[in-house]
Amino acid sequence: MSDLVCVPTRFPEVKILRPKMWPDARGFFRETFNAAKLAEVGIQRTFCQDNHSRSVRGVLRGLHYQVRYPQAKLVTVVRGTIFDVVVDIRRGSPVFGQHESIMLSDENQQMLFVPEGFAHGFCVLSDVADVLYKCTDYYHADDDGGLLWSDPGLGISWPIKKPILSAKDQTYLHLTGIAQEKLPCYQPSAGA
Repeated sequence: MSDLVCVPTRFPEVKILRPKMWPDARGFFRETFNAAKLAEVGIQRTFCQDNHSRSVRGVLRGLHYQVRYPQAKLVTVVRGTIFDVVVDIRRGSPVFGQHESIMLSDENQQMLFVPEGFAHGFCVLSDVADVLYKCTDYYHADDDGGLLWSDPGLGISWPIKKPILSAKDQTYLHLTGIAQEKLPCYQPSAGA
């Protein structure tokens, strides 16, 4: 039996992961990445870049994606609490434009696997949050895309009303305003 529990979401490709914890009087130990255990739950990817963001309460980052250099992400929170969101933006997908949200925190120790073809973002609910995420491709500024966080067509119930946003995140379009050729294509056989 694996030390990694996989919790299904509304999207078969998006997975909530609960790694086993080994607590003792000193604190705890957990694995945050183990390729063999990820493969056991259907995630077989080669990660090439690790990112660490620190944000204060009220910051909203996203909703980001890349098309020519798509990135799958493995997201975990090592300090604080975030409301994490993924949106299916794969043109032709039967669930195009739908989203899933989850709370990730240093207390629940859950991780989120975000596959290629999904926009990703989060907002910070604690005083400070440190978010770590592994990516399957490098960041390419010329391929950086995004959706407006407040797009009413997405129906996301963000737990904050007036987030702190980057200048870039304020300028994104609604999903319906993005040209289809600037969105990833649905590939049913891609799976997790």
